[in-house]
Amino acid sequence: MITREGDRLMVRGRLTIATVPALFETGLRHLVSENFLVDFSNVEAVDSAAVSLLLGWARAAKRSQHELRVAGLPADLLSLARLYGVSDLLPQQST
Repeated sequence: MITREGDRLMVRGRLTIATVPALFETGLRHLVSENFLVDFSNVEAVDSAAVSLLLGWARAAKRSQHELRVAGLPADLLSLARLYGVSDLLPQQST
């Protein structure tokens, strides 16, 4: 689930192959129109689809000349990104 709280998108639940397609589209509608901080601190589980989701959002934000900032990326998502050799492509985490 994704909810908007001001200039922050809160991502909750599971980011898996079963949930990512709908979540991707929901997030995309926001990310192509404004700059957002996407908060992943309430994500319960991820699989490789979560890496694709994040890279796709980053690409879409850049294409529409917006900034995508992230916070609370789960350790398992970061581990998968390192495993696939794409961790340098992920948006930088905000502190």
